[in-house]
Amino acid sequence: MQLEAEIDAFLEHLRVERALAKNSVLAYGRDLTDLALSLSQTGGKRAADLGAADLRDWLRQLGRRGLSGRSIARRLSALRGFVRFALREGWIAQDPTQGLTPPRVGRKLPRDKSPAELTALLASPGPRTPRGARDRAILAVLYGGGLRVSEVCSLQLTDLDRSAGVVKVLGKGDKPRLVPLGEVCLDAIDAYLQARAAGDKVKAKAKATRSLFCGPSGAPLTRQAVWKIVRKAGRALGLGSDLFPHALRHSFASHLLSGGADLRSVQLLLGHASITTTEIYTHVSAAHVEAAFRKAHPRAS
Repeated sequence: MQLEAEIDAFLEHLRVERALAKNSVLAYGRDLTDLALSLSQTGGKRAADLGAADLRDWLRQLGRRGLSGRSIARRLSALRGFVRFALREGWIAQDPTQGLTPPRVGRKLPRDKSPAELTALLASPGPRTPRGARDRAILAVLYGGGLRVSEVCSLQLTDLDRSAGVVKVLGKGDKPRLVPLGEVCLDAIDAYLQARAAGDKVKAKAKATRSLFCGPSGAPLTRQAVWKIVRKAGRALGLGSDLFPHALRHSFASHLLSGGADLRSVQLLLGHASITTTEIYTHVSAAHVEAAFRKAHPRAS
């Protein structure tokens, strides 16, 4: 079996057995295709041809091409996943990645917006049109529920339980979770759905679609469309160029923790598989830490 076919078998394993999200499988495919191209230049045609020296050369090439430490570490992670699969399938007898170390990468966190900034942001799109009401509802869900942009795009009308005040979210690996939404967020969704049903310019297909957030044609919004909505609203308020959907999710987590929420609850709300991922959101201001100390510690005063 040629290396390209072996990679395809691994990607199918990720899709079917691991149930990874489509975008994650595509990222694995891009990274491993790059490896296959590099290996072919040295005569390698199968997984069995993977050697430690060739892999070290590949990692050095990635650095010379200007890839960041984070990107190189991700490609090494994809390679190790493929190698584990190749060992299981019997294509190789030993792990050629042993001894390979990824470059050290720091965690760059987006700057969380203040509650005042987000209050202004959520009120910025004009609610008098179906599109304005939709954009306001999207911003409310991104911040009010801490959803990923892909999760917002995949929401269906049936995922919303208005009476219970929750929305069913399909996260990474198709893992469902229930996320509570506040009244402000629910009211924004109500206003959008009413505007969508009554809008003269909204096509019949959009009124009948099962997607919660859609365009005039009824097609679900893409990730790129949601990015544009957030960036446009941010620019209109002068919030700078660093406003993007994940910044609202980051602010959601940071504000919960600053308000006293426990880390485990925030992990469940965000849909993180590991609590170590959630821990990056625990940066809170020194003033908040000091205030908590003064309030809680018996020897603080």
